[in-house]
Amino acid sequence: MAFVKDMLRMWAHSWKRFISIAMITLLGVAVLTGIYAGCRDAFRSTDRFFDAQGLHDVQVLSTAGLSNGDIAALRKVNGVAKVQAERSQEVTFDLDGRKSATMQEIGTNGIDQPYLQEGRMPKKAGEIAVTRKFIRDSGKRIGSRLTVTPESASSDTSDTNGTDGTSGTNETNGTDEAPSFPTKLTIVGVVLDPQNLSNPDGYSAMTSFRSTATTDYTFFAPSDGVTGTLYTSATLLVKGAAAESTFDESYENTVKQVTDRIDGTVKTDRQKARRQELLDAGNRKIVDARAEADKKFADAQSQIDANRQQFNQQVDQIVSMQAGAAAAGAAANGANAGAAAAAGATTPQLDETTRETMRETIIAASPELTQAKQQLDQAQSQLNEQKASTEHTLKTKENELKTSIPQVRWYVQDRQSLGGFSALKSDLDSIQSLGNAFPIVFLLVAVMMSLTAMARMVEEDRSLIGTYVGLGYGRLAVASRYLLFALLACLIGGGLGLIAGFLGIPAFLLVVLQGMYVMPGLRLEYDWLYGSLGIALFVVGVLAATIYACVQEMRQTPAALMRPKAPRAGSRILLERIRPVWNRMGFLGKVTARNIFRFKSRLIMTVGGVAGCTALIVCGLAINDTVADLGIKQYRDVYQYDLMVVSDDSDASAMRTKVASDGRVTSSLDVRIESGDLTVAGSGDGDSGKAGSSGSESIQLVAVPEKHLSDLGEMVTLQPVSSGILGTSGVGKTGSLKLDDDGVIVAQSAASVLGVKAGSKVRLTNGDGVQATAKVSAVNRNLIGSDVYVSETYYAKLFDSKDTKSAKDSKGSKDSEALTWNAMLAKLSGSDTSQTDYAESLEEDSSVMKAVSCAHMADSFKFDLMGAVVALIVALAGGLALVVLFTLANTNVSERVREMATLKVLGFFDREVHHYVNREMMILTVMGVILGLPLGRLVGGMLTMALNMPSLYFEVEVKPLSYVIAAVATMAFALLVQLFVNPVLDRIDPISSLKSVE
Repeated sequence: MAFVKDMLRMWAHSWKRFISIAMITLLGVAVLTGIYAGCRDAFRSTDRFFDAQGLHDVQVLSTAGLSNGDIAALRKVNGVAKVQAERSQEVTFDLDGRKSATMQEIGTNGIDQPYLQEGRMPKKAGEIAVTRKFIRDSGKRIGSRLTVTPESASSDTSDTNGTDGTSGTNETNGTDEAPSFPTKLTIVGVVLDPQNLSNPDGYSAMTSFRSTATTDYTFFAPSDGVTGTLYTSATLLVKGAAAESTFDESYENTVKQVTDRIDGTVKTDRQKARRQELLDAGNRKIVDARAEADKKFADAQSQIDANRQQFNQQVDQIVSMQAGAAAAGAAANGANAGAAAAAGATTPQLDETTRETMRETIIAASPELTQAKQQLDQAQSQLNEQKASTEHTLKTKENELKTSIPQVRWYVQDRQSLGGFSALKSDLDSIQSLGNAFPIVFLLVAVMMSLTAMARMVEEDRSLIGTYVGLGYGRLAVASRYLLFALLACLIGGGLGLIAGFLGIPAFLLVVLQGMYVMPGLRLEYDWLYGSLGIALFVVGVLAATIYACVQEMRQTPAALMRPKAPRAGSRILLERIRPVWNRMGFLGKVTARNIFRFKSRLIMTVGGVAGCTALIVCGLAINDTVADLGIKQYRDVYQYDLMVVSDDSDASAMRTKVASDGRVTSSLDVRIESGDLTVAGSGDGDSGKAGSSGSESIQLVAVPEKHLSDLGEMVTLQPVSSGILGTSGVGKTGSLKLDDDGVIVAQSAASVLGVKAGSKVRLTNGDGVQATAKVSAVNRNLIGSDVYVSETYYAKLFDSKDTKSAKDSKGSKDSEALTWNAMLAKLSGSDTSQTDYAESLEEDSSVMKAVSCAHMADSFKFDLMGAVVALIVALAGGLALVVLFTLANTNVSERVREMATLKVLGFFDREVHHYVNREMMILTVMGVILGLPLGRLVGGMLTMALNMPSLYFEVEVKPLSYVIAAVATMAFALLVQLFVNPVLDRIDPISSLKSVE
């Protein structure tokens, strides 16, 4: 019992060490669990929301729309749980100018269901639900009315009004009708689109380079009132996918099995079948048109024939009358009146020649008959011409049918293709990667400080330890006094750390996240396993340090332990051998130098602890500086052009004419821009970048005209890069990189994620879904977005494959190979504001699909989530620095109580004692800061390299101000600690402290 009481008394006396260990453990556990818990809570709540709303696992799009036959084929794919055919239509309306929206049919099979936030869901024709973004921008509310106008190309089908194909069931006379929605609408509800969780009322997310929306808004309408048998997309749910977390690799593998089956068994067959349906539908329309024309021509011919017959009868009657009159006159001159009467009663018989002659004479003598005959002849001539023209037109249509209907292409996409989903996932993944790295530094500092504190605690009790061991107490029992002390401090600190880690930090992160994304049903959850392992990790580290300190003392005999520890033998330090310096130092300066360098363990612990804390602060600030400069570096340094304008292929010429006519462009480069994919398959042979690397990245494929390859360097800074050891890249000389016909130039932001380097082989997918294996000729410095530059010749070489040859059957290869330059990179005159305004005005033009101002992008680029996490990390690192300095200062004082008492006896005033002790701590702090600044740069580079976010490359940037802030903050903490240490020095009693320990 006395042993226990003495142990408790010793614990109470060492309360400062207890608090130090508990605080270090608290901070470490909070960092270890907090960022993880915040990201996990966001992942889980989002996954629950996606499952509740039935967010599709797979989406199938087609360039010719989807028919009932396509939907039926998808339902038969193994692993597909549900298939929902969806109809949509693009519309426009007036809202401070021309705005566009997608009318989306609310599915009836439980997939992609909008989440109701206000009002009610639409139920009948003319009712719609809108997003909160539309309510905010338009000022409308529930009950407001809206009139929209359908776009000319209102679906994803191929062209022609209703002649673009047939369904698998031959509905509506063998043709599919494009979707059509009501145009007079009433808002009845406000909903959240599960495909886009961006918060329109919050602060900016990374929309500057992640936005994939083709229209401004989305309106949700019920099936009632929607017409058309052609579907714009098909959404699928995969069996077993809902049981997996949508952000885990197991989910991706489950979905990939189904997408591979669709690509392998359904896609090719249905593409061919769909095109054949379009051809058959076109042929049927031609046959129907010929039959209808023949019927009309036959009716017209019958009418002409009837009129001609009536005309002939009228002329024949006149001929008969004239012939009879002539015969009667002749009889009157040569016979009696009776004979004349008999002759008048009988029509003379005329031969055909005579009759025809008389007909022509009669017609010529009568203007009315002449005009009637001409009208009949003209009608017949026109009818014959119409017959010939119609037949020629139909023949031409038959010949052109195959070439006018392009190859049908399917696009099979998973959730990664959703801009909102991929943005949320990449944001959370990046933050989680930071949360996995920083606790390591906290753990190392915790072990170092625990070793320092517990070693001093054991050393102070060495005589008591010797006494207990001499009385027969086992070494384990004696060591348990310190092990339980450290364990209790870890458990209390770890428990408080779990509260901060699973409540405080996640609550902070989720507030920031909710400013960027809408996540219904978000709640904080505790992970017993991860929380227990988090505490156990620090318990093991601290106990290991305590055991080491106990073993170092208890390996001596009880007699040796009960005697005072022999003073350290005097020795010279290196500075003493530098006579010019040493001889000019004062007495107290020499004492300070000896105290600093003679006690190596204290030197290492202090400098190491301060360096670690300083490095954490620098690392956090480095990440903040790096993110802050991303937009400026990309849009003002890498991109030399001021404006990028993109149009549809059909509007490319009109777009260039519009831009040229405005007179704002000083120089330009026409290019072709397509959305595609870059894929690397793990091979391990070195040809695909890193051995065993794999993955896919969405890219912007930029084809450059062969005659203007050299002009690319004037629009984009071309600099070859190679991996750097500190998170930066070895950047080559500007202009040393040229685009040629031997390979493609890949953006650094894509290459770093996939492990691609110069000489690697990658698989490119162009805008038509055609894949080809390409050689990477170089990796270009690029921070935002994933551009891949290819020459016109190399593009043709890559994608002029068997997949495109069928389109050349009736066209020359030259025509089919020619690229349409659907985009323009341009340099503009004027200020940044005028350039931004000009880009916005271009988007109002019907020929322009997208206009991007680099000045606007550079100014508007933000990464708010990363900034919030960096602020959190810097705050925690500052707290750790304060605790470390407090622990080291108190340990230093406890080790030198007799020394301080001696100084007081010798006549040192309290202020002089303060200066004597604090000067050593400040020098050690300065040494730690000097070591921590470059160490923080190194750690910051390693962490940013580990982020590997899609479409982003973090080129590490640490501003001089950040180094100053880190150094000043650490020194400020050291000065703050002095305020706590000075009273301890004042309370040292020289009499009691100098008593003999014998």
